[in-house]
Amino acid sequence: MFHGFSRFSRALLAFTLAVLAGAASAEDVSVVAKVGGIPWFNAMETGIRKAGRELGISSGMVGPTEADAAQQVRAVEDLIARRSKVIAVVPNDARALEPVFRRARSAGIKVLTHESPDQKGADWNIELSSVAGFGERHMDSLAKAMGGEGKYVVFVGSLTVPLHNAWADTAIAHQKKQWPKMQLVSERFGVAESLDDSYRSAQDLMRAHPDLKGFLAFGSQGPIGAGRAVADARKAERIAVVGSFSPGQGAKLVRDGVIREGFIWNPALAGEVIVHVGKMLIDGREPTDGMEIPGLGKVQVDRERRNIQGQKLEPINRQTIDRLVNLGL
Repeated sequence: MFHGFSRFSRALLAFTLAVLAGAASAEDVSVVAKVGGIPWFNAMETGIRKAGRELGISSGMVGPTEADAAQQVRAVEDLIARRSKVIAVVPNDARALEPVFRRARSAGIKVLTHESPDQKGADWNIELSSVAGFGERHMDSLAKAMGGEGKYVVFVGSLTVPLHNAWADTAIAHQKKQWPKMQLVSERFGVAESLDDSYRSAQDLMRAHPDLKGFLAFGSQGPIGAGRAVADARKAERIAVVGSFSPGQGAKLVRDGVIREGFIWNPALAGEVIVHVGKMLIDGREPTDGMEIPGLGKVQVDRERRNIQGQKLEPINRQTIDRLVNLGL
C-alpha cells in the first residue's frame, strides 16, 4: 500500500489518519505530545482524560509517530480546523510552531505549551519544576555516581527543544563550578526521544571514549537507550547513567544498578495541570501568582514571561522505584 512512499510520508500519513480517526469533533482541551505511544506520554494522556472527566469537559491527546516538528505543526492545523477551544503542545521545535500558534490565536483558540519556556505565540507555558533546580539536581547525582571526576556526555531530546537544552545548560554550568574535575567530552546529542538513537549514540561514544564515566540524559528515552547500551557492554559498574525517564520503562535498569538515578515530575499530573489551566482559560479566568492548582499546590505566575511554574519533583532510584511503578508511572 505504501510502496514508493518515503519514511517521512508514511509516518505523516499514518499520523494524520490516526488524528482524523481518533476524533471527528473538537475537544475542549486538545494536547499534542512530542511523540505518541511511549510510556511518558501514555501516562500524561491518562492525566489529561482524568482531569477532563472531573471538570466536565472533553479532553484528549494526539501524538506524532516520531519526534518530528512538521507532524506537530500538522496536528495543530487539524485541531484549528476542528475548533478546539484550547490547544496545548509539548514542542519538538519551539520556533517551527510559532506561525501555527499565531493562526490558532487569531482563530480565538487559547494556546498552552509545556516544557517550552519563553515560547513565542503561546498564551501560557506550564512547568512542574524550575530549570535550574532540575538541571542541577541531575548533575549533582551524576557527579556523585562518578566520584566527582571523569568524562561524561549529555543527551537531550532534540537540539530544538528549549527546555531540555536549558536543563543541559544549567547542569553543565553547575558542573564547571562545583565539579571542575569532570569533563564534558563532546557537544550534546539530540537523541533522547528515541530509544534506538540513544542506544546507538551511547555505543558509538563508548567506543570513541574508552574511559567514559557518565551519561546525563534529558528526554525520556535517553536514559533507557544509554542504559541498555551500558548494560550490553557490561560496563554498569564503570559508567553511570543519570536522567529523567518513566519508572515503569526503566525499572529493571534501576534495579540492576545501570541507571543510577533520575528526577521527574509525574507526567499524569502534568496532563491534569494542563487541563485545569485550559479550563480556566475557557472560563475567561487568567492565572494569578500564588494560585493553587489541584495536585500541584501553589504556583508562581510570571505574567511577563507567560510562565506558570510549580515544584513537584520525584527522585527515581532503587529506594523509590517500586513505589513509582505501583503509581503507574
